[in-house]
Amino acid sequence: MKINSQRLLALDILRGITIAGMILVNNPGSGKSVYAPLSHAAWHGLTPTDLVFPFFMFIMGISTYISLKKYDFKCSRSAIWKIVKRTCVIFAIGLGIAWFSLFCRTWNSLSAENLPFWSHLGQSAWTFDRIRILGVMQRLALSYGFTAIIALLVKHKYIPYIIVSLLIGYLFILIFGNGYEYNETNILSIVDRAVLGLKHTYKDNGIEPEGLLSTIPAIAHVLIGFSVGKWLMNEKDIKDKILRLFLTGTVLTFLGFLFSYGCPINKKIWSPTFVLTTCGLASSLLALLIWIIDLKDYKKWCRFFESFGINPLFMYVLGAVFSILLSNIKFTYNETLISLQGFAYKVVIQPVFGNYFGSLVYALLFVSLVWACGFVLYKKKIYIKI
Repeated sequence: MKINSQRLLALDILRGITIAGMILVNNPGSGKSVYAPLSHAAWHGLTPTDLVFPFFMFIMGISTYISLKKYDFKCSRSAIWKIVKRTCVIFAIGLGIAWFSLFCRTWNSLSAENLPFWSHLGQSAWTFDRIRILGVMQRLALSYGFTAIIALLVKHKYIPYIIVSLLIGYLFILIFGNGYEYNETNILSIVDRAVLGLKHTYKDNGIEPEGLLSTIPAIAHVLIGFSVGKWLMNEKDIKDKILRLFLTGTVLTFLGFLFSYGCPINKKIWSPTFVLTTCGLASSLLALLIWIIDLKDYKKWCRFFESFGINPLFMYVLGAVFSILLSNIKFTYNETLISLQGFAYKVVIQPVFGNYFGSLVYALLFVSLVWACGFVLYKKKIYIKI
C-alpha cells in the first residue's frame, strides 16, 4: 500500500525514534555489559530506556484518533470489525513471537538428547503449557482495542474523566494491594498468577511487567495520546500546535514528578505517575520535533528514523525475529558451541571495542541491520499495516 502523503512527518519520526530505541535497548551484545542509560530501572525510577515503550503507546493514541476519524467516530459494524481484527492480529503476533522464541530455546536444549527428528520437533513446538501469554505486543493490542472502543462508544468530552478515573482507581489498587512491593505479595503478581498461571508469566520477582492489572493505566496512557491527537489534528495553526503540546507536556511532567513523592514512578507496575511523566515528556518531544521538522523544515537528518516510523510494528517484529534467530542459531567454533550473536560480539566486536562499548556497537549494528530491511520498504513507499 502506498504511503499517504498527508501523514504527519514529525509523528512518523517520533514513532521511528521509539521503535529504533526499543530495538537498540533490547539487543545489547551482552546483557551484563550495558551502560546505565540503556538499562531499565531495577524498580522505582526512570531511565531513558524506560521512555521508549510508553512514548510509542502515547503515539499510538494519537494514531488511533487519526485512524478512527474517517469513521466519524460512529460505532458502525465496519469500525468495530476493524478494531477487533487489529487487536486480535497484534495480540496473536505477540504470542507468535513468544512461541517462536520458546521453540528455538527448547530445540537447542533438547539437541543433546539425540531424539528422533519428529519427536525433537514435536516437543520443541508443543510448548503451550509454559508460553508467556502477555508481552509488549499484547499490551499494545489490549490498550489499542479498549481505547478505540471507548472512542466510539463514549462522547469525547468524557474521555478525560475516564482517564482520571482509571488512574485514581489503579492508584487505590496499588495502595491497598501492596502494589509497590517487588515480590509475589504484590496484588499485581497475585492476580496474574491466579488468572494466567505461574508458567505463563514473566519471571521477575513474581512481577509480570505487562500484566493484567497494569493494563488499566496503560489504557489511560493511550487515551491521553488520543486526547492529545484530537486537538492536535483539529488545531490549524502550527505554532498553536507546538505551544499546546509544550504546555501539555510541561503540566503532565510536573504532575508526574510532583505526585511521585507518594506514588513512585515505576515502569514495571506502570504506576500513574509513570503514565503522567512519560506522556508529558512524549508531548514535549513531539512539540520539539514539529518545531524542527515542520516549522523550521530541517528534515534531512530524520530519514533514518522515517524508515522505522512508517512501518513501526513490522520493524519491531522483524527485530524480534532477527534477535531470536541470532541468539539461537549455533555452531561449533574452537570446539565450543556458540551462537551467531555470541560469535559476532565475543569473537569479532568485543576484542576490538571492549565489553561495554562493544556491547553498544553490537546493538547499533543490529539496529542498522533492521533499518536496512526497512529502508527497502521506505524507498518503495510501501506501508505495511498490522
